[in-house]
Amino acid sequence: MKIKSVSFLKSCTNSSQFPEFDYPEFAFFGRSNVGKSSLLNMILGQKNLVKTGSRPGVTKTINFFIVNDNRSFADMPGFGYAKLPMEIKKKFLPMVKEYIDKRKNLKLAFLLIDIRRVPGDYERDIISLLTNNKVSVVITLTKCDKLSNNQRSKSIANIQNALDIDRDSIFLTSAETGEGKKELLSLIDEFS
Repeated sequence: MKIKSVSFLKSCTNSSQFPEFDYPEFAFFGRSNVGKSSLLNMILGQKNLVKTGSRPGVTKTINFFIVNDNRSFADMPGFGYAKLPMEIKKKFLPMVKEYIDKRKNLKLAFLLIDIRRVPGDYERDIISLLTNNKVSVVITLTKCDKLSNNQRSKSIANIQNALDIDRDSIFLTSAETGEGKKELLSLIDEFS
């Protein structure tokens, strides 16, 4: 897939605001500070289209983008950042669940996991929600440039064990180096 045009569509805090169209949609999930916005900017070939921040928890809404006038990308709010107020945290999971339940055009979900972290209940819950709604999930490891090849192998094995998945189900990425961009765009093409 070649990116020809990208535009921000809207930010939503609840399902009544979700845009309605038939474009195939691709969603990006992950904990706070996992690098969702940076990865999206890298995939889309943009510098600052998706807002990134030095503090975790910048994305508090579901942000929709239109790509090539025929696909939608959704940047989901990061989950698990301790300093977010409890009332905001309490809205996240129901909003994410509602998104998964209501988006009939959702074709593929990218679950981003920092390669240096072992996934936990949040990741397993998201995988379960998505698979129960018959949405394919791509385990996407971020910040892979931060580890040596030896460290990568150990981390990948830990993540495989934590999620009980095959190595073939895991994609390696780096927003810094562009690693994984071609593979993720190919997957998006395949599911469009």
